[in-house]
Amino acid sequence: MRARRPGIPTKRPWRISAIRPSTIRPMEFLISGAGIGGLATALALRQLGHRVQVFEAAAELREIGAGVVLGANAMRALDRLGVHAAVRAAGHPVTGIGLLDERGRVLNDVDTRAFTAPLGYDNLAIHRAELQRVLRQHLPAECLHLGKALTRFEQTANHVTAYFADGSQATADALVAADGIRSRARLQLLPDAQPRYAGYTCWRGVTDAAVLGLPPGRSTESWGRTGRFGMVPLADGQVYWFACVNSPTAQNPTYRAWGLPELRQHFARFHAPIPELLQLTRPEEVLWGDIIDLKPIGQFAHGRVLLLGDAAHATTPNMGQGAGQAVEDAAMLARCLQEESTLAAAFRLFDQRRRPRTTRIVRQSWQLGQVAQLSHPLLVALRNAVMRRLPASVNARQMQFLYAE
Repeated sequence: MRARRPGIPTKRPWRISAIRPSTIRPMEFLISGAGIGGLATALALRQLGHRVQVFEAAAELREIGAGVVLGANAMRALDRLGVHAAVRAAGHPVTGIGLLDERGRVLNDVDTRAFTAPLGYDNLAIHRAELQRVLRQHLPAECLHLGKALTRFEQTANHVTAYFADGSQATADALVAADGIRSRARLQLLPDAQPRYAGYTCWRGVTDAAVLGLPPGRSTESWGRTGRFGMVPLADGQVYWFACVNSPTAQNPTYRAWGLPELRQHFARFHAPIPELLQLTRPEEVLWGDIIDLKPIGQFAHGRVLLLGDAAHATTPNMGQGAGQAVEDAAMLARCLQEESTLAAAFRLFDQRRRPRTTRIVRQSWQLGQVAQLSHPLLVALRNAVMRRLPASVNARQMQFLYAE
């Protein structure tokens, strides 16, 4: 009997075409934002036969950004969009997650294969730019419009018109707002739903660290009193790393001025190979930004306008589900459009199905970040003691929730 290849589903997954055809006529959708959520949604809608125009504020889609982890749940959604194989080929499987203290002692360790194998999909680490490239390659060039920053929209009973900063406009049957945590569409609909600062700031980088010989497939986070450091192996010896430090204020000018010398000094007492990885990192590989999210909102669907991805449920990165939830959104929107006979009903169904799950993830990720960033010595000692004694059943319940349909 031949062994199953890792990452190949053991059974044929649900695909968009497997659901009964929708009675909704082919429509035209405007999508604001050409990030992960916007591009994935464009793929899903086009597969259903709808016309799609994607409008991106940036003048060019530059290959910037750091690494991202796509859970098995996100890989399943990408399979439903027909791009699983291409995405997997550009990434690197993650089979274990280790939580350590600053001296390298294990606080918690999970072999995720026990949870992902039944699904037939791996967790995958990939450079964000690579993921964006794969999604874009599966879309016709003419559906993407760059340099189009959404400023506002107007909707009637029959259509939506989007207005852009360059003075142009576009009209269609619906608008999917996938324009990120600072979404202009959400600002118009819900002006009080503003990004919130998590209390810590973060540096990220992708570095060629093949010389370090890090264990393939194992990501780690190291929690200390002065900060937190994570490492995620990517393909071809590349490593995605992040370093988080508490800051009482957002956009702190002290941390804005930090470069590699300050980071190396700050994390010098952390266990190997953290100092070595920072020594290998070049200045141009480092990105800095505060950690922010969006407090759960009460509605994603607003008539012919739908909030999606970070525009709807931006989360802190502590659970590695930000990009994955955007991909899930795209697959679920397609499913809802197939199951309902009107656009309004499909958007409402999407809201009903997605909001409880994303709300839980946003809240849990926020809470996890507060625990991870503890700095008081007594609280750190207590936290570490609890993490060492955490029952395996707790990890199992969390994994089962993340990978659930």
